[in-house]
This record gives sequence, structure tokens and C-alpha cells, in this order.
Amino acid sequence: MITHINGKLVEKNPSYAIIECNGIGYYIQISLYTFSNIPDRENVKLFTHLTIREDAHILYGFVDKIEREIFKLLISVSGVGPSTAITMLSSMNTKEIQQAIASEDVEKIKSVKGIGIKTAQRVIVDLKDKILKTYEISQDLSTSNNTIKNEALSALEVLGFTRKRVDIIIQNILQDSPDINLEELIKKALKSL
Repeated sequence: MITHINGKLVEKNPSYAIIECNGIGYYIQISLYTFSNIPDRENVKLFTHLTIREDAHILYGFVDKIEREIFKLLISVSGVGPSTAITMLSSMNTKEIQQAIASEDVEKIKSVKGIGIKTAQRVIVDLKDKILKTYEISQDLSTSNNTIKNEALSALEVLGFTRKRVDIIIQNILQDSPDINLEELIKKALKSL
């Protein structure tokens, strides 16, 4: 197993990087998160994961160990392959993925291209305990955010707004301001509606 590559950055694109190490150029598939965090200097280090299939050996690269660990957890879920995991890591950063799994946010996970509702639910069921243990996400925090979210949804539904439309707006507000109180959340949501 190749655990990391330290070498000269030859090329960097949103979906891959080429790193030369001891005269060999390694084509490494990366997420947008890694792409935006790779320093623009000659010498770089990427943590890697090698996937071996019948038709290809594919090297995936990550800017830090946490991103690699989340990738490994994601591909351990039935129905989530390396391409889908990279897409997920490109759509959300590692903290957002951990938070979405810990707070059982099916909609957020389902918003990733290639993940349907059943796969999103499977990701949560398979990984929630591992994410909570490994990354010490406070379950209290996710529970209180869920409570505030549900209360705000109910209040706005009573005012006549559709749940689906309001849910997306509230989720975005909570993502930007996780410590917001219920009153402020409802006010911000109303301004966006």
C-alpha cells in the first residue's frame, strides 16, 4: 500500500494532480477540497489510498489524513464507490460530512451527485457511530441543532411555507451560523423566503 507521496508537483487540476517522485510521475485523483488546499509550491506531500481493480490501479490523494480516513469510511459503505466518495469530498468539506452523518442529515448527503436516499440512509446507519467515536463530534450539538431546525420548520410551516423549500434555507443558515438561536433562525429564514 502506498500511504503518501512526497515529490515535485508537475500538474494540478480540479480532479487530479501529477506528482513526480524519483523520476516517476504519479497520476493521483483528488477532490476539489484537496485541489484548493494543495499549496502552489514545487514540493508537496499527499496522503494516498490505492484502489486495485481488474482493469486499473487508481491512486487517490488527500491533503490531510482526516480526508483520507473519511474517504476510507465512505467506500466501506455498500453502494459508495471511490468516485462517489471523491464527489462527496468535492461537494462538502470533511467537517460538513462528519456533521451531516452525525446529525443524520439525509437531505444533505442525498444532495451529492450519485447518492440516492437509500444510499444516504445507509451511509448514516453504517458510519454514524464510527464518526462520533473517531472524530469526537458532540452528539449533543447535533441533537440541539436538529431540535432548533425542527422547531423552525414547524413554525414556518404554520405560517404557510412548504417544508421542502424551508428545509434547504434553514439548513444553509445553520451551516453558516451553527450557534444561532431559534428566534434568529426564523427571522433569517423569513428574510430569505
